[in-house]
Amino acid sequence: MPPCPTPPDARPAEHGPDYALRIDADPAQLDPAAWDALLAAQPHPTPFLRHAYLAALHESGSATPDTGWTPVFFTLWLGGELQAACALYAKPHSYGEYVFDWAWADAYARHGLEYYPKAVVAVPFTPVPGARLLARSEAAREALLRSMLAWCGEAGLSSLHLLFGAEEDIRAAQACGLMLRHTVQFHWKNAVPSAGQERQPLARAFSDFEDFLASLSQDKRKKIRQERRRVAEAGVRFRWARGQDIAPADWDFFYRCYERTYLEHGNPPYLTRDFFHRMERDMPEAWVLFIAEREGRPIASSLIAVGPGSASEDGLHPAGAEVAFGRYWGAIERVDCLHFEACYYQPIAWCIAQGVQRFEGGAQGEHKMARALLPVQTHSAHWLAHPAFAEAVDRFLEREGEGVANYLEHLRARSPFRREPG
Repeated sequence: MPPCPTPPDARPAEHGPDYALRIDADPAQLDPAAWDALLAAQPHPTPFLRHAYLAALHESGSATPDTGWTPVFFTLWLGGELQAACALYAKPHSYGEYVFDWAWADAYARHGLEYYPKAVVAVPFTPVPGARLLARSEAAREALLRSMLAWCGEAGLSSLHLLFGAEEDIRAAQACGLMLRHTVQFHWKNAVPSAGQERQPLARAFSDFEDFLASLSQDKRKKIRQERRRVAEAGVRFRWARGQDIAPADWDFFYRCYERTYLEHGNPPYLTRDFFHRMERDMPEAWVLFIAEREGRPIASSLIAVGPGSASEDGLHPAGAEVAFGRYWGAIERVDCLHFEACYYQPIAWCIAQGVQRFEGGAQGEHKMARALLPVQTHSAHWLAHPAFAEAVDRFLEREGEGVANYLEHLRARSPFRREPG
């Protein structure tokens, strides 16, 4: 397998003679304030692309060349001002991405071709939709992507994959000729649905968890109450803390739970303890921790991220209203239904109380629909250097896309919300 390429310092930008392109291999070489200001100007920002988050991944040893994530940071400049930026990773494997291309790599190998290294435009280990190609304008976004594609070709990479991109990223990808791929996630929205018309919300958010339960069908409402009762009857109580109110001992306990979850499945955790030390120090306001206790002892925890989002489509929540992202959980004792309480019911109750507009439950899991996390289509975009394989993959994605559309239609017909007669 050829080694992952080492980026040069700077060069003229491809497809945009007025732009200057800079390429760096270390987040420490970037201007944090300029990067974060550009991120904040995007229609769909997330905390996972903040400079502090990317730097923590790198400096903690979580996403580095040693773990198969060689960072390449592209920045596009005009008149000394940052116009566009992107974090790309050259990779010798497909772990930690959540858009699966192992079959593509296998097909390359069967034909005696190298699929790795490849380029991935994503946040390592984070299947959260949001901005990937940060830009001041559509023209700058397209120029950035075309420069990245040119760099991939010069470096001899097999492909480029933009994962969980925002709408504006996908438009730029289409303009640059990339192939689109669709997957499904499950998100909860803080909006009371209209009777019998679950996708046409009324102009109010839920007032409390009971108000949320009242919107569900009788069987779903009964199931959630039963699950919560089992946890309560087991003597489990929850507390939560945000930001600097999360005690160092609670961070330590959380990591013990997080690490155990991975080890129980035979894998080391993706993120190191030092990564979370850096989150505690540099981005405390972006985290909410739920701790489950029994007889005064912590037995489980879940960690969610929060950050400003775009305005909600229903008009209930303005731009800047917070969005929550379910991320990690673990337990050192087993209690029936504890996972559902820690990962869904506690975060949803917190979101309602805090006026958070949306809770994204992460990749996969139809079981989330029973908790009113509804199916949402997510998007990625792909470029393959090999013309014949690109053509074959394009045909495959067309068939797969039809299947995903049918799957979404099937899921949406199974709404968990109450339907009025007639």
